[in-house]
Amino acid sequence: MKIILKIWRQKNRQDKGEFCDYVLEDVTRDMSFLEMLDMLNNKLVKQGDRAVEFDHDCREGICGQCGVMINGIAHGSLKNTTTCQLHMREFKDGDTIYVEPFKASAFPVVRDLKVDRSSLDHIIVSGGYVSVDTGQAPEANNIPVTYEEAESAFDAAACIGCGACVASCKNSSAALFTGAKITHLARLPQGEKETASRTMAMVDQMEQENFGHCSNTEACQVECPENISVLTIARMNYEYNRAKILFKK
Repeated sequence: MKIILKIWRQKNRQDKGEFCDYVLEDVTRDMSFLEMLDMLNNKLVKQGDRAVEFDHDCREGICGQCGVMINGIAHGSLKNTTTCQLHMREFKDGDTIYVEPFKASAFPVVRDLKVDRSSLDHIIVSGGYVSVDTGQAPEANNIPVTYEEAESAFDAAACIGCGACVASCKNSSAALFTGAKITHLARLPQGEKETASRTMAMVDQMEQENFGHCSNTEACQVECPENISVLTIARMNYEYNRAKILFKK
């Protein structure tokens, strides 16, 4: 299968960057998208050219580090799938594929398709945790949690922090990511007590990281590989407004 690639090449965050054209003649339908990029890099190295840099780790759809824009869509057109789980069978012989990094002011380009997503880590550090004593695990039935609460928390906790929501949003908002982390802990008894302070800290940090504001287009949920619901954004807004009232008292 012949594939024509137009890949964003950028030496560093100060470089202007541009699309460069590459052609691969022997791509198989069973290759993953990242294996296809590996094939391109092997070709470039043999030619004495610089390989295309891109993030990846588990290649099992778990970590989300592989995220790139494929033909203008975060992770590609296959829904609820990370880039590493996308296979070349989704493309046709002779297709032209545009590949570029997640572009947002909060995600500066490191090189080529690799971006710095540490701004998401900063949001987690600001409050995405619970303050509990460590030691032996408590008896599971000591803190009863209803099925509905547990399932809601698990759904929000499924967020892998890939940043597709930011890249898909016209405002580069991290509301879905932050909302998922806040909802996950707010739904559990262990995190409920610190919900107000956590929400204030995480929302404030999100704004400091230069993310945009949510305008409710819901593009983030559409492109999220874990299908995180925009209802987590509503929960974040509720908790934030509630926290502001509590802190005024």
